[in-house]
Amino acid sequence: MVTADQLNEARKIVYASMQPTLQTPWPLLQEHLGVEVWVKHENHTPTGAFKVRGGLVLMAQRQRDGLTNGIVSATRGNHGQSLPFAARQYNIPVTIVVPKGNSVEKNKAMQGLGATLVEFGQDFNEAFDHAIALSDERQLDLIGSFIPELVQGVSTYGAELFEAADELDTVYVPIGMGSGICSLIGVRDLMGLKTGIVGVVSQNANAYALSYKTGAVTATNSADTFADGIAVRIPHPAALEIILKGADRIVEVTDGQIAQAMRLYFTHTHNIAEGAGAAALAGLIMERDKLQGKRAGVILTGGNIDMDLYQKVLAKGI
Repeated sequence: MVTADQLNEARKIVYASMQPTLQTPWPLLQEHLGVEVWVKHENHTPTGAFKVRGGLVLMAQRQRDGLTNGIVSATRGNHGQSLPFAARQYNIPVTIVVPKGNSVEKNKAMQGLGATLVEFGQDFNEAFDHAIALSDERQLDLIGSFIPELVQGVSTYGAELFEAADELDTVYVPIGMGSGICSLIGVRDLMGLKTGIVGVVSQNANAYALSYKTGAVTATNSADTFADGIAVRIPHPAALEIILKGADRIVEVTDGQIAQAMRLYFTHTHNIAEGAGAAALAGLIMERDKLQGKRAGVILTGGNIDMDLYQKVLAKGI
């Protein structure tokens, strides 16, 4: 969990490379849902997703500690863009493993930022296992998707939201590997707020929801959702521990509900949201009856989606 000193350090590092992102209550969303909805626009970062904040802090600290050798990690896209974006200013080589059939446009973005791309496996977890093997084979430092430096960097978005919106009744946040929700819990507690935090997962990738119910890591056999940023089969134990202590609940939404939220973002705010980026709004929509007259936040975690898929979603398909 982040301390005040760590948050201040993260802000200095992050704001040296990017500006704070927008958080605003959208009138049309409030009119449509009957809830004051503050959207945190992490789709407005230099890489189009919140992950860049963690990458910047990680690479700055590695440079400070003299760890300028190559790194390897696995991703479905946004984490894999954040690392080379941050590493290029220190000339640190980055290798990224993605599963086969990964987003074509996210793959191109990672390569455009200087990453060496390796395709392996059928999902994120198989890709990560291969990243472990490459770490040994090529003498690269393995970087996971949930480590303290990443959580420290990502905590800056929660601080921005809470400082602008004050104490919201509830904030909805999607869960991939957990850095987003865990950083939000940490900043809420650091600021002494009573805001409830609700994690959102896809029904087709509900490992974190199952783990929340059982109180222990509960893996699934598949994570078959078009929302690739939350397509996780095996929760991270450290992330789950924080979520169990600090989250109010985890809700499951269908891919159809995620697609509906993506369309609502476009029609009511003219913003593009990828599947994972719209999951939080889908969760709020599902629970809007209990939020009438209240103030809620949703984290639009990213807007990186292939054009062909986005066209299908806007045409009311998946």
